[in-house]
Amino acid sequence: MRLRSIFGLMILLLVSAVAILALWPTKPRLPPRPAPTAPLRASLTIAPPDEALTFARYHDGSGLRTMAVRRYQDGVVTGVDLAPLMQPGEDAIALYNRLGYGAVAAFIDAGKPSLSHDAATLTVPVDLRGVHAAAATNYPEHANEAKVEDGPFMFAKVAQPTAPRAAVPAIEGLLDYEVELCLVTLTPLPAAGGARGGLILCNDITDRAALLRGADVSDITSGEGFTDGKSGRGFLPVGDLLVIPRDLKAFVTPLELNLAVNGQARQQTRVTQWIWDLDRLLIETAKRKDAVWTWREGQARLPISAAGILPDRTLVLAGTPAGTVFQGPGPSTVVRGTLDWLAGLGQRNFVQSVIERAIADDKATGAYLQPGDVVTIRVDRMGTLENRVAPQGAP
Repeated sequence: MRLRSIFGLMILLLVSAVAILALWPTKPRLPPRPAPTAPLRASLTIAPPDEALTFARYHDGSGLRTMAVRRYQDGVVTGVDLAPLMQPGEDAIALYNRLGYGAVAAFIDAGKPSLSHDAATLTVPVDLRGVHAAAATNYPEHANEAKVEDGPFMFAKVAQPTAPRAAVPAIEGLLDYEVELCLVTLTPLPAAGGARGGLILCNDITDRAALLRGADVSDITSGEGFTDGKSGRGFLPVGDLLVIPRDLKAFVTPLELNLAVNGQARQQTRVTQWIWDLDRLLIETAKRKDAVWTWREGQARLPISAAGILPDRTLVLAGTPAGTVFQGPGPSTVVRGTLDWLAGLGQRNFVQSVIERAIADDKATGAYLQPGDVVTIRVDRMGTLENRVAPQGAP
């Protein structure tokens, strides 16, 4: 009789603990959102031409013009007009491929920095493709916050890059940001030959709700759901500068990624805190050349041929550090999802019940990006982005 009483008490305590955990308020991890700040007027160090070539592009009355940037001060870029070097229809990549590093660097070094433009007027610095290779959980602290243990891994991101000051469309899901350094292939690039090319900043915009709903929770590293959650119109703003270093590895080493929302710092990490470096990212991309992901617009593959060659003008997104809004589902979310499943008499898949509870709890925090929020990215020697979240339906 006494044993039965003790057992009953234990069950009561367990049920009480579960109830308390389930009812425990889900609080946003991030501090209260500040009001949007004034437009970004950044000052950056620009590498000299003997270390890296730095290009920007802008519209004038006759079309797109390319300049070599020598100074970036208080939101104004100053540099050398490259029109005398360029042939009709060329951009910085075509110019570089035709003349080579030395000739372009010599022209910039001898030229007078006669052009000045507001950085807010700069557009995508070169023409880029619409399918890219991206790394997930390539920074340990982000893998920890996302509760992914078996990464990193590669997936396909399908998005046409947009301008550094382009708006990001608001969505019904969970809109998140990710600052990333991206390799730009300048020519067809064999994955086995090591990383070479240019660099650009990217804001890897993500719908966490779509990602969660599509993910294979039994094998996250399959990449299922990632193309859906990270692809679409306006989901890939890129930086205002294309940088082609003379020595890629040496140039990358001191870079520090910085992202803020409404002026509040969210992400700040040295680039080289990554798990896989650029060489390894190419190798891992080649390993998945046969992978196919089904997403809302059809099927997607990594941009790499059967021979292991990435096409020119492709981005390789190197992953994001800790500080995203998203955190993997916690214990209270799992308990709440379990109770939802029980309340529905098991009519919905158990895993889906937990996922829908995670999405609902995350929405309730109000921590994800909302219309009017401004995401700013600033990386010395690499450039800036400033992306405002536009209301749904805005042009």
